[in-house]
Amino acid sequence: MDTSESTTEEREPDPRAPRRRWAMDTRPLRRPAYRRLWGSTIVTAVGSQLTAVAVPKQIYDITGSSAWVGAASLAGLVPLIVFALWGGAIADTMDRRKLLLITNSGIAVTSVLFWLQAFVGLESVGALMLLLAVQQAFWGLNAPARNASIARLVPEDELPAAGALGSTVMQTGQVAGPLLAGALIPVIGLPELYLIDALALCVTVWAVHRLPALPPLAGTAVRRAGVKEIAAGFRYISGHTVLLLSFLADIIAMVLGMPRALFPQLASQTYAPYGEGLALGLLFAAIPVGAVLGGLFSGTFSRARRHGWMVIGAVVAWGVAITGFGLSRSPWVAVAFLALAGVADMVSMVFRGAILLSAATDEMRGRMQGVFTVVVAGGPRLADVLHGTAGSAFGPRAAVAGGGLLVVAVMLVLAAAVPALRRYRV
Repeated sequence: MDTSESTTEEREPDPRAPRRRWAMDTRPLRRPAYRRLWGSTIVTAVGSQLTAVAVPKQIYDITGSSAWVGAASLAGLVPLIVFALWGGAIADTMDRRKLLLITNSGIAVTSVLFWLQAFVGLESVGALMLLLAVQQAFWGLNAPARNASIARLVPEDELPAAGALGSTVMQTGQVAGPLLAGALIPVIGLPELYLIDALALCVTVWAVHRLPALPPLAGTAVRRAGVKEIAAGFRYISGHTVLLLSFLADIIAMVLGMPRALFPQLASQTYAPYGEGLALGLLFAAIPVGAVLGGLFSGTFSRARRHGWMVIGAVVAWGVAITGFGLSRSPWVAVAFLALAGVADMVSMVFRGAILLSAATDEMRGRMQGVFTVVVAGGPRLADVLHGTAGSAFGPRAAVAGGGLLVVAVMLVLAAAVPALRRYRV
């Protein structure tokens, strides 16, 4: 071996090194188990959105009523909340891989039943709402186990990177899935959308089957997953201030500053000269697109160690961007501010997720992820009620800008009053 040549080669700068400082941190993908879990997410992120579009479309086709579409959303939310809390407790008492296999199989069977009812032309809103409730119940059981498993598959210093990878895929699915559904419905019809989702879920089941066993850690007492265990999870949150603050940060951002309920009114009144349909589509797509861009450039933040400050800064940045959106008269400026809000939301998701996985013990991670699922699902829906009411009372632009300013003010007051989040670091 030529030593001099080896030395020269080692000293030669890696042309990719500058890129690694800002590009997506892919270190977790070097770990086969996490790679399998993440790979299954890629498949289902788009497939699940096909069903998410197909169900309300089919309900509207049957009834011609948006009220029924809204009722179906509520029918899915209630079991999601109930079973996410229960699923978190179950995930702390049994092998999480086994729970993922059961729940993913249940979701796949539900998708097959969605396909069957559409294929035979059942046209029953009751059947659709029942299937949606069952599907969301399985999803509520699945999500805590999936998220809690990540901390067992990657080391602690890679948790933000793993969170960025997973969130980027999910946000990409929220953009690509509806676009793909819109393109496919006229070509292949609704039944086939359900069937594609079912086939995608079969890939997910296979990937989960290849994960290592994830039983409770040695020394952890075996418990039953009941009301008492769920209540213990809430007591655990109240006794760990940094966990409580991570949930409050998301509630502040989403409840006070998520203005999606006002998008139709803004598109109709403020941005109508630019084309109401175009404006509405851009407004709904802007935040997920910004989140995807934030994920692609997550190398700029995923290696940060002051996770608490990252959450505080991200929530404040979200509030500032939403305020800018509310003050915008041009749809292009509005979209730019919403995209910036999406980047901030990605940063917040990454570090709140990392805090939940690193600050909680393994025997509590399932229940923490159950509460996290409820907060993520429920916060935007509360925001819809709040912003819809405020928009009617004060006008949409004032309601949006005021909500953004409230996010900034409340987050800064909370961070100043309770130092636990500011002090938290890996």
